[in-house]
Amino acid sequence: MHWSERKQPREDHGPVRYGPPAPDPGLPALPELADVLAAAAARTVPEPPGGGTILREAACAYWQRRGLHGGPQDIAAAPGAQPLLLALIAAYGGDVLMPRPCPATWMPQARLLGRPAYHVPTPAECGGIPDPYALLETVRRVRAEGGRPRLLLISVVDDPTATVAPPELVREACEAAVAEGLHIVSDETWRDTLHRHDTVLLSPAEMCPDDVTVISDLAGALTPSAWPVAVARFPATARAASRRARVLDILTALGAFVAEPVARAAARALHEPEAVTERIRQAAGLQAQVASAAHRAVLTAGALARPPQAGRHLYADLGPLRTRLAALGVTDSMELEEYLTRRLGAPAPGGHRFGDELGALRVRLSTGPLLGSTPEEQMESLTAVEPLKLPHVAQALSMFAAALDELR
Repeated sequence: MHWSERKQPREDHGPVRYGPPAPDPGLPALPELADVLAAAAARTVPEPPGGGTILREAACAYWQRRGLHGGPQDIAAAPGAQPLLLALIAAYGGDVLMPRPCPATWMPQARLLGRPAYHVPTPAECGGIPDPYALLETVRRVRAEGGRPRLLLISVVDDPTATVAPPELVREACEAAVAEGLHIVSDETWRDTLHRHDTVLLSPAEMCPDDVTVISDLAGALTPSAWPVAVARFPATARAASRRARVLDILTALGAFVAEPVARAAARALHEPEAVTERIRQAAGLQAQVASAAHRAVLTAGALARPPQAGRHLYADLGPLRTRLAALGVTDSMELEEYLTRRLGAPAPGGHRFGDELGALRVRLSTGPLLGSTPEEQMESLTAVEPLKLPHVAQALSMFAAALDELR
């Protein structure tokens, strides 16, 4: 069929408001954090622009435990990663570079600001960071065409690929970016969801402290997705202080203030009391087992996927199943999204959402829905010694595998 004869995509395939949500944790809110939120519910005044002192000091303590030092004056908070990143892109100016694939919200934010944005291929080992040589070539090409590349967005623990970038590749990519005068925004939302304790994670801010701003959406691991709060850590330089001030101006203009009850719960989570660290540990262990089982199902069906190393998702390439999919009327990632979402009964956003080519049959598959459909089932999954043997988990995985086996 000629491209011009194709049916028009459904509205929810294109508009930003129908974009995919972050992978759902599939777990109830931690009671200790819910109690903090409830206790602060009567506080009706929002936090000041960039967050109040309690929240910013908690964020400082969180990053200091991870080897990233600084003071509350280097922190800014916003009600979610989207307004925070939007303010950062606006404050730094210039053209934006990002890996392909990348989080679904990145390209729409650059476009919303009218900023030229360019995808850079990722290395074979992982997603989330650009191939260093491809980055240098892209910068050269953009400048030759009259562009002004100024900002590089990366995620060392990646959505959508669920991979962790090896330290040597992070170093090479960051050194190439800094040498070309790019400022780096490192999205480290998923850093606390590593499936294995021996996975080495290196923040770009550890290598290039004056050239990296770190952001983290706390809904990635510490708080429920319904409690929007994200934090940014700026370099401790005069230039970065000026950029932070500009970010606060933009957040103020947007009315992007964190609700105080959410800020109190987020601050408690950032201090990482025992209940929080235990939930993080249990959730990571559970997701490691379930994601590994889902990955085996993908490979058994004849599709491809990198082994998931973090998060609650995996990124599958169904290109080897193209013939069977075509017989079902699935020829691109939009149609694959529609087919698998309907077949699995859960969101299965296609690769086009993340900057991949429309013709590539790639899809992000969330593992949260495999943990149970009720809070009771989800908590049973969280505390079970062998969660894959629980009836509701085994049934969910069986249905997941069956949907993929149909494509062989």
